[in-house]
Amino acid sequence: MSRKDTKVVHIGDRVIGGGNPILIQSMCNTKTEDVKATVAQILSLEKAGCDIIRVAVPTMKAAEALKDIKKEIHIPLVADIHFDYRLAIAAMENGADKIRINPGNIGSTDRVKAVVDRAKAGNIPIRVGVNSGSLEKDLVEKYGGVTAEGIVESALDKVHLIEDMGYDNLVISIKSSDVLMCVKAHELITSRTDHPLHVGITEAGTLFSGNIKSAVGLGIILYQGIGDTIRVSLTGDPIEEIKSARQILKTLGLRKGGVEVVSCPTCGRTRIDLIHLANQVETMVSGMEGLDGVKVAVMGCVVNGPGEAREADIGIAGGVGEGLIIKKGEILRKVPEEDLLDSLRSELEAMAEARKK
Repeated sequence: MSRKDTKVVHIGDRVIGGGNPILIQSMCNTKTEDVKATVAQILSLEKAGCDIIRVAVPTMKAAEALKDIKKEIHIPLVADIHFDYRLAIAAMENGADKIRINPGNIGSTDRVKAVVDRAKAGNIPIRVGVNSGSLEKDLVEKYGGVTAEGIVESALDKVHLIEDMGYDNLVISIKSSDVLMCVKAHELITSRTDHPLHVGITEAGTLFSGNIKSAVGLGIILYQGIGDTIRVSLTGDPIEEIKSARQILKTLGLRKGGVEVVSCPTCGRTRIDLIHLANQVETMVSGMEGLDGVKVAVMGCVVNGPGEAREADIGIAGGVGEGLIIKKGEILRKVPEEDLLDSLRSELEAMAEARKK
């Protein structure tokens, strides 16, 4: 099964599954009860490219805050619920576009059914989430430890429980911090369900290690045609999750748009501060509009620099304390090192302006 074969699920005004574009999710790290702080973070995430946002709902006050948060944001809002089924119901009453639950920690079947009945009444999707860290003891014993097979069985048991209650507006999430276990679990589950899959490497780690683990894991899974939404889970600013997710999708050819920056790794031939310049360029273009699909090269020397820059829409090829500005394969001018960033900015702004005409 590939993502084009999964069921279509509506989350607010967004659509996943059935071959629709893969959407990027993140989760707020604010206290949901603090409406002002949560809204501010969500608006920043929207600007960065977040498609769906999840918030923790550990208290009734947090559930009630969803109503005010919804008024101020423009992307679907997902409520993350654990342990108390009443919070799930309250979250839906206050406008949650989707809820995330693990039926295994919600309580009795009657409590799960109460949540399902409320979801059914509003046709609100339920994300059934199972993490390797919460795998039931009987499945750990059955498989001799925490395994991909156990994770899949746990998730499908919960999915079937909800389906038996007459509801199938579901999204499945099976995550592990073990990258290869997570990959195997997704490969196994695709032949056993057609519900859309939310994919991520849970508790991946810091900005450095978390990005590497997420890129490897998500890259393998997505490249096989698996996955309808993704989250890069990082210990840090959620904005970094969006930036990383966008780059993963773009690298796999699964999302277009924005400016692509390529830069050389530098070597002993480099005679300008290319590392600093490349970071400045990447920051600069992230806020520019009207340049979707533009490729910018930031190269450090005369060996590969001019060639790579010529293959880009626009680029810099470094020299000794200076650099060439090259556009569409043509050298525009030679510029002192300290003026390279401003010169590149001017050219990009002119390109954006020309596209408007």
